[in-house]
Amino acid sequence: MTDAEVLLMVDDRPSSFTRYAVRELADRLVLLRFAETRLDLPEDYLLETAHLPAFWVREGVAAEEEARRYREWAAGLPVPPTRFCNPSEPRQAAAQRFAALAGLPHLTERQVTLVRDKAAMKACFRDLGLRTAEFARVRSADGIGRFADRHGWPVVLKPVDSFACVDTHRLTGPDDLAGIGPGGIDLGARDWMVEEHLGGTEWEVCALILDGEVLDAWPSAMPCRPLDIVDGAMNANISVGTGEGPPVDLRALVQRIVTGMGVDHGYAHMEFFLIGGEVYAGEIGVRLAGCEIPANHGHAYGFDVFGATLAVYLGRRPELDYRERRCAGDLLLPLPGSGEVRRITSREEILGMPGVVDAVLKVGTGDLVTARRASHNASGYAHVVGGSLAEVEARMRAVLDRFTIEVVPGEVVPGEATPAEVVSAQEADVVPT
Repeated sequence: MTDAEVLLMVDDRPSSFTRYAVRELADRLVLLRFAETRLDLPEDYLLETAHLPAFWVREGVAAEEEARRYREWAAGLPVPPTRFCNPSEPRQAAAQRFAALAGLPHLTERQVTLVRDKAAMKACFRDLGLRTAEFARVRSADGIGRFADRHGWPVVLKPVDSFACVDTHRLTGPDDLAGIGPGGIDLGARDWMVEEHLGGTEWEVCALILDGEVLDAWPSAMPCRPLDIVDGAMNANISVGTGEGPPVDLRALVQRIVTGMGVDHGYAHMEFFLIGGEVYAGEIGVRLAGCEIPANHGHAYGFDVFGATLAVYLGRRPELDYRERRCAGDLLLPLPGSGEVRRITSREEILGMPGVVDAVLKVGTGDLVTARRASHNASGYAHVVGGSLAEVEARMRAVLDRFTIEVVPGEVVPGEATPAEVVSAQEADVVPT
């Protein structure tokens, strides 16, 4: 491996990580784009990246044909890509299959199943000796009811390939089964599962992997659970660099899964529950965490987290040189409804609030926006730092107390991507639930 190796990276949404790669890799980056995600790539971003070679995978064409066409195209580049990175959760299956056909490092079909099909994932966790919530695949309201009779209410119902709480529901009792079927939740359209609703404390952990070794693992706290977030609770993740994290050997936890799944390299993001001192594995993704969770770790530990991530995808061992030990989180700013944005607190005002070190507004006055029931529904975000979890959370709540956005009903033109829908696409692989 030399510094001259070129990375092929899936680019289905502009994000902090992709923009970092565009800046830092320059002539060592090639973009892989899928035609069906064209509306998720704003024109200004396409112009920003126009200097980079980009291969577009056509919609409705066999993957084998597109990979053949890619190999011919890449052969004409000054240096063809030899490494591959997919930061996208929803593109996981298509992207990894494409990389395999193109002869690049990739997750196998089995590995994609284990990190995308949540029922298969939890079965794998159990095979590896980890506790999980009780779960079952379901096809009917009766099946959900029978599961609840055995394991109790509430239960969580979700598609097996769900992310960001999209189409994920907490059912509190038998009356909620009336919403299953015609006119409600269609269990025939996708593969669904039901699982026990766990109590305790929900945590996240991110890790970098190289040559099958977990190099380090960074815990994150969630002030509010994702299913509470979609019902209006504060939407935030806080990287814990102060020793306040869970009393769990996180590197060993992730290493057990990485070894069991045979993952060679990359970025892993996992959720787990701590109940009575016992760990219950939740879910894992082998790709960057969504929202600004990776950037939180950079702020909390004072190191170049995106550079370290690119290094492992390029096959190099990064220097994890930590210069800070604090807590740092991303607070997603509310998007209260669909319509026209009439007023929103300015970025400058947000930056002037205690503990705020960065802020991004993704919508502005006059924009038409569409709110979604998803844990990534937001008008922007702020990075907030502090000396403890309690201080960061208090500062985040103070930001929310002062933040104002006014959205009045307005017509969104069908077929056109609104700024908030672009936000939705950008953050769609946020926190699996």
